[in-house]
Amino acid sequence: MGAPAETVSAVLLEHLRQLCLHEFPCGTGSWNKSRFLPQTWRAWRELVPREEEAVNPGEETVQDLLDLVCSPQSPWALPEGSSAEDRFLRELAVQNPLMLKDTFLYSYFRSLRVVGRQVSLVDKDLLKFLNLEELVLSANRIKEINAANLPPTLKVLELCGNQIASVECLCAHPPPVLQHLGLGHNKLLGPLDSLPNLMSLDLGFNNLTDLQGMIASLSTLPHLRLLVLQGNPLALVPYYRGFTIDSLSQLCVLDDVTVTSNEKHQFHGLSQRGDLLACEAQFVVTIGSVRGVLDTSILDLEPGPQGPFITYSYYVTYDFVEDKEGEASEYGGVLAELVKPSPSAEQLGESIPEEAKEEAEESLESGLTTQSPLGELEESLILEGSGALSKSIDSAEELAKLQPRIDPRLCPSPGTVLFSTVRKPWAEVIACNYEMQHTLKDLVRLRAFLLAGTTLTIVEEKILSWPTVLSAVDSPLPAKKGKGENKKGKKEKEEKDKKGKDGKDKAGKGEKELAKNQKGSKKKELPKHLRQDLPTLRVLGEGMVALESLLAGEPLVSTVCNFGVIRTLDSDRLTFIRDSKNKKAKKENRKSMTAMYDSDYQPEPLSVEVQIQLKQCRSAEEALRALAL
Repeated sequence: MGAPAETVSAVLLEHLRQLCLHEFPCGTGSWNKSRFLPQTWRAWRELVPREEEAVNPGEETVQDLLDLVCSPQSPWALPEGSSAEDRFLRELAVQNPLMLKDTFLYSYFRSLRVVGRQVSLVDKDLLKFLNLEELVLSANRIKEINAANLPPTLKVLELCGNQIASVECLCAHPPPVLQHLGLGHNKLLGPLDSLPNLMSLDLGFNNLTDLQGMIASLSTLPHLRLLVLQGNPLALVPYYRGFTIDSLSQLCVLDDVTVTSNEKHQFHGLSQRGDLLACEAQFVVTIGSVRGVLDTSILDLEPGPQGPFITYSYYVTYDFVEDKEGEASEYGGVLAELVKPSPSAEQLGESIPEEAKEEAEESLESGLTTQSPLGELEESLILEGSGALSKSIDSAEELAKLQPRIDPRLCPSPGTVLFSTVRKPWAEVIACNYEMQHTLKDLVRLRAFLLAGTTLTIVEEKILSWPTVLSAVDSPLPAKKGKGENKKGKKEKEEKDKKGKDGKDKAGKGEKELAKNQKGSKKKELPKHLRQDLPTLRVLGEGMVALESLLAGEPLVSTVCNFGVIRTLDSDRLTFIRDSKNKKAKKENRKSMTAMYDSDYQPEPLSVEVQIQLKQCRSAEEALRALAL
């Protein structure tokens, strides 16, 4: 058998016992017995302390006893934060303890607060409080309220933070003068009715999804002036505020924000088009710049003729609730998206810095081995992915094989999809320029996701490429060489016919052309075909972005996620030395190099800018225009 239910009256009696109203320095005893008349009077109002000029030996004065009760340093003082009612009862127990009878207590209390006491049942003994006007039962375990056990004088009933899923019993016979009902942070699913005198209603942070049904039930409350619905799934649709304001014209405050006459004008007529409005939420996720990334390439050794040639790219990931039908299929599976290499050789070429290209060309002209693997990759014309990645990853077995290569932090939580920005090469400031719109119909799951927040990660992708040996038949070098000679001969013939220059000029020009061809042949000797290994992913930083404020009425979450410093002074120096070879960057790096030798220099922390916006309509026209689109 389970433990008996904790009732409101039992908690109140235990609370009165802990006040020690009948123990020293309160109540009656040897410390004050001579102050009172014999207890032969019939009414407690007539039990008055006797006036004495002197206190008997062994007894305390009233003032001394009050000091023991009220002084914060006293061992008999009430705990800090005690209510005014508790302090009054303690003082009354010192001044006139004979008044503290049950009849007095039940008629004295006009407000009762039982918060966080594991109460699960509102029992009928609550009816003994004849003048009770306010009852606060927040943060308990109440699942149902029986209106028959509530005093008829009750004006304020606060039940925030319980486990109430239905108020059908409460609405059947509510207290006749009830003006405020607080049901926030419960598990309500349906609308309310039969509360005719209600002026204030808090239904925030429940599981209410039917906006039109809820508004229809609230329209039966003619005196309703203050309403809270934020935190519910229904409040996430773009037209929520406008539709509610236009439907409930008597509202003065919605979600703790005053309803203005301008709002009423802007949303006029929207309630008549409710059947055409889509029940879906829209978000826009924007990811800005990434700063403080360590350039790992400066720590790698120079590649040999046979490789490996290493490329690094960086991107940001975040998880979000799955969009409308088949969002995951757009990516061919989340894991497949994570491990697949750069899509094409062209994109790889675009990501190579111009400095690396220039260095590669200079080293080739001097006949030396290139200093930058990026230069090698830029010269290669054909990039071949590894066999495992050339096919789409469909089966669970293939995903299981790829799983060990993926950091667990890159796997989305159940019910979400992992999104990522475009892969970018290293830079002091990596501009992601990412924007994605999410349209969601499952508002209940969306609410749960917003309460949990999203995880943001910065990922480094490392790819090793190896030269592929080609046969003499497949090699394109002879064809290109012959083509180059034909072009050369044709050019010489045209120049001979048109200009008719002497042999010396032709010989000089031929020598220049020959030197040019020899120079070009050195470039062509670089490997044209590369085989790529599976990428190695490394999480540089991970953090949680809280999204609960979007449920609480805020339209935008904008933050800079700071993951701490991952760069060092030595790594920054190596990066600046490498970049200083570029003539264009010398002037810009000179100041940076000077600052690095300053004793107060601190590397920039790893950070990323992120914004998540909940779309909201500001007028009826905007809501209807979005419907047309």
